[in-house]
Amino acid sequence: MTDPEKLRIVLPHWMEHTGEHAGEFRSWARKVQPVQEQLTAAAELLERANERLQEALQRLGGALDHPRD
Repeated sequence: MTDPEKLRIVLPHWMEHTGEHAGEFRSWARKVQPVQEQLTAAAELLERANERLQEALQRLGGALDHPRD
């Protein structure tokens, strides 16, 4: 399997994981007012990172569900 093929498999997992963290940051931002601004900003950065990862995935041809032989 080539490195681009590997990325087409792992990028969706990374994006899902990153999105989960962004959601956790936003949840905590609502609960803890003194750090709301910082946690919201961090969530926004993760969401922007996911946009870039999605662009990379599309440039590679989209997700692969399983390894090719």
